[in-house]
Amino acid sequence: MSTINWNIDATHSEIGFKVRHLMISNVKGSFGKFAATLTTTEDDFSTAAISFEAEVASINTGNEQRDGHLRTGDFFDAEQFPTIKFVSTNVLAKGGNEFEVTGDLSIHGVTKSVTLQVNGSGLAKDPWGQIKTAFEINGKINRTDFGLVWNAPLETGGVLLSEDVYLQAEVQFVKA
Repeated sequence: MSTINWNIDATHSEIGFKVRHLMISNVKGSFGKFAATLTTTEDDFSTAAISFEAEVASINTGNEQRDGHLRTGDFFDAEQFPTIKFVSTNVLAKGGNEFEVTGDLSIHGVTKSVTLQVNGSGLAKDPWGQIKTAFEINGKINRTDFGLVWNAPLETGGVLLSEDVYLQAEVQFVKA
């Protein structure tokens, strides 16, 4: 059996999140600069080892003032903690192309184990002969678990930001 390395196709991938704002709507964001590798035995994704890293300074919520605030010590502190990292520790095949991927997520100097739901879409060959695969990834974390505790109370009760952050990624990998 041979080991296969897969590299993320950043041009066809998106790493995003959403968080409840004012307790009535969601604000979405993404990271523009990231890298990831995937290693499998043959084309068996249940054997996957995954490593991911995003540059905190590349955060984009569509509002430069908010993005600037997110880069400060109130939130990510991009100067002191410039990257978000994920390294898988276990992959559980759930049948078909569905997996649960557990790994160590490091944000703001704190590392916690998280489990992500992953749906694969199989293999495809592009017009240039490259073999590709893609995955939809979803998960939920509590931002305060990672030291992201800034918030503001609302005069009507509640808080400005939810503690729950929903992770959403669409990633495409190319066989090395």
